[in-house]
Amino acid sequence: MSAATVTSPRVDPPVTRTALPPRPSRLWPTLWALVVGAVVLAAAAGLSITWDELPALPGKVAGYLRLMFADPSWDKLPRALLETWRSISMAWTGAILCVVASLPLGLLAARGVGPAWLRLGLRACFAVLRAVPEVVLALVLLTVTGLTPLTGALALGIAGIGTQARWVYEAVESVQEGASQAVRAAGGTAAHVTRWAIWPAISPTVLSFALYRFEINIRTSAVLGLVGAGGIGSMLSNYTNFRQWDTVGMLLIVVVAATMLMDTVSGAIRRRIMEGARVRDVGRGA
Repeated sequence: MSAATVTSPRVDPPVTRTALPPRPSRLWPTLWALVVGAVVLAAAAGLSITWDELPALPGKVAGYLRLMFADPSWDKLPRALLETWRSISMAWTGAILCVVASLPLGLLAARGVGPAWLRLGLRACFAVLRAVPEVVLALVLLTVTGLTPLTGALALGIAGIGTQARWVYEAVESVQEGASQAVRAAGGTAAHVTRWAIWPAISPTVLSFALYRFEINIRTSAVLGLVGAGGIGSMLSNYTNFRQWDTVGMLLIVVVAATMLMDTVSGAIRRRIMEGARVRDVGRGA
């Protein structure tokens, strides 16, 4: 006969209660919200806005849309296509100027490539260029180059250097150091490191940014035409001043169609650069 086993009673570990963290204070977010609200109200109060006309605004907009798009005039379509091509050429020329200038400047402004004094000076210049709108640059260049598409191309190229160069040096600084260290260990100079380690790593990103800058320039070129830089914007400004709304509607249709077409083509090229060619899965027959 076996002896009965005696089991000891189970003892649970003591439960330790942790104190809840204090509730975060909502004082500073509330104060910031009040400050932002006060700034918005002050800005709205300083504008000469007749609030009584706001209810009639949708009806007026609908009336102008009806004048422009109910029966657009297509008589000036050949000239509109020619001016659209000039705007696209102006945008493309500005994008090329921007890329050619911003690529070496952006490389020199990157950490580990250029000296500190040059890097800081270039970044300060880029910040100044980003702060100046393209329209302001076009107005300044009008006194030198006159009312020509060259004015718009130069304004787009100069204004884009600040943004494009920043994309370049940020892309350089995001590259891993392994390839650069390997080139330096093999006795390579700074030029060799840039050519064989940095450029192969950043070239897809830089080319994609260049095409994206071209898309931005297409939209901006129409605005520059309003200040006399040529292209479809000048034609649109002239017919708007003469209140020929049927022609204005046709011009807007051309601008929207051309912009969407160029965005589609540029987007497809950018995807091909970043993702590469798609590999088709071809199944084998039995």
